[in-house]
Amino acid sequence: MVNSPTQLGRLEQDLRKGALVLAVLSQLRAPQYGYSLRQALAQRGMPIEEGTLYPLLRRLESQGLLASQWQADDGPPRRYYQLSALGTGVYQDLTSAWGSLASVMNRLLTEED
Repeated sequence: MVNSPTQLGRLEQDLRKGALVLAVLSQLRAPQYGYSLRQALAQRGMPIEEGTLYPLLRRLESQGLLASQWQADDGPPRRYYQLSALGTGVYQDLTSAWGSLASVMNRLLTEED
């Protein structure tokens, strides 16, 4: 039985982990650098720690889902990430899967015994 805020927090964290890849991909339809991506996610209710975001970006890039390039416009060089062609297709597939999953979960959560 979950009887402490710490245990509930861990369960909520597990729930978020499953949605994090899709959340990140959703914000990389346009180029973003790490800090701007963190801000965009936080403003939309999905805060993410740097220690989670940067390894995730490297992993998604190594899987071919993201492309990145360094840019130094009027400031320090920043690495901008954006969906690759493969990433765009995967994003569309995951968005469809998310819609199906959300529909099933809504039915399960509102179903009366």
